[in-house]
Amino acid sequence: MRKMLASLLLAASISLPAAAADNTLSLKQAQEVRKIVREMLMENPELIADAIQALEEKQRLATEAESKKALTDRKKDVYEDANSPVGGNPKGDVTLVEFFDYRCGYCKSVHDVVMRVVKDDGKVKLIFKEFPILGAESVFASKAALAAAKQKKYVEFQDAMMRHKGAYNEESVMELAKSVGLDPVRLKKDMAGDDIVKMLKANMDLAESLGIRGTPGFVMGDNIIPGALPEASLRQWLADARVKKMK
Repeated sequence: MRKMLASLLLAASISLPAAAADNTLSLKQAQEVRKIVREMLMENPELIADAIQALEEKQRLATEAESKKALTDRKKDVYEDANSPVGGNPKGDVTLVEFFDYRCGYCKSVHDVVMRVVKDDGKVKLIFKEFPILGAESVFASKAALAAAKQKKYVEFQDAMMRHKGAYNEESVMELAKSVGLDPVRLKKDMAGDDIVKMLKANMDLAESLGIRGTPGFVMGDNIIPGALPEASLRQWLADARVKKMK
């Protein structure tokens, strides 16, 4: 009840200028209402915090609804993009999509969890969405990873890159490339292709439309899951996705 009152008071205080402007309330009436609102807030200052919390919750729900609509509208881009590398079981009964950045500490911390769960399960299709948002080195690393797919070494290279500690400059990335059997000369050439730039732009546009602004970000079924997932939570999401598919 207190939160509802706080929301109403905040809404009233915000809408009063507009109401007075279109003569819904006279100037004198508007001033009286403002006085009442001010007095109530002075006597109950906690209502301000409640009103802010209510507003934030309203905005969160609105953003969540927009993201879910975007996921429905762009399901093919999320789950059927031929340019997105695939790991796990390509014919799995459940699909997990991950947006990540190699320089993201949270992405690195959850990497082993994702790989372990996918391997243990055996029926998860893992779609990788390169999402380099942490600067030039991130972009360089993602270009190299996407280029590695042309030598059919993406999964191995992605794993090596995610486990790497240190900078992602040309020297370190090419050393990692060699360590998984990539031809660095060809890799550099492929990295410069317009198709690589288009892939990254497509991922950026997709993430923005889904409301994914940080890394890691996961998509499963009709759910967008922000942040690094604990292993138990990831396994539960997979189990829930299977149950939902059976209904």
